[in-house]
Amino acid sequence: MASFDELKQLLDEVLQLGARVDDFDHSTPLLGSLPEFDSMAVVSLIGSLEDNFGFAVSDDEISAETFATCGSLHDFVVQKLTG
Repeated sequence: MASFDELKQLLDEVLQLGARVDDFDHSTPLLGSLPEFDSMAVVSLIGSLEDNFGFAVSDDEISAETFATCGSLHDFVVQKLTG
């Protein structure tokens, strides 16, 4: 199971957020709210999720809603791992 803290650590690694990630909670907006989180960062994050958690993300699973908040992204990861 992927903990929320593991996801925050991965976001920090991919986006280079530093201490800002410490304040992230489930409602923290991502896509459209973080300047570091552009389309290339989404691709990098997907690759990191696949590598770190051992699942594959297909093109039809990628949507803005998935990356809207930390909580929606965590829900997606948990679904992939349990689904």
